[in-house]
Amino acid sequence: MNVTETMRLDKWLWCARFYKTRSLATEEIAKGRVTVNGQAAKPARDLRCGDTVALRQGPVARTVLVRALSGARGPAPVAQLLYEETPESIAARERAAEQRRLAPEPAAALQEGRPTKRDRRNIDRARDWGSRWSASIDE
Repeated sequence: MNVTETMRLDKWLWCARFYKTRSLATEEIAKGRVTVNGQAAKPARDLRCGDTVALRQGPVARTVLVRALSGARGPAPVAQLLYEETPESIAARERAAEQRRLAPEPAAALQEGRPTKRDRRNIDRARDWGSRWSASIDE
């Protein structure tokens, strides 16, 4: 087969700039976060134009259609020509982003957090006062 007809999955994910290094792409594939045409894949799997790749980048899930193969990692505008994201994936990504934006601040849910400077001073005063005070019968 000609080199331009197929390409390793990990190398394509790196060239398309989904992951910063091929090692990261390989790790994500090994963890099962990348599938090709609905099936679990291995890093050396041959990828062809027209294949559907589903992947996770942190909390973001994406489904893309492979449009082209490239032997070298290029600038981001060129890398975006290698794939086309499905409309369902775009809509799901936007919904997830909106939910994250509307979610309450996690720290706001905490009733007791770290003590403030004033709290710390009060705690220290209480400790000092307790060590100076004595409940002996003599006094």
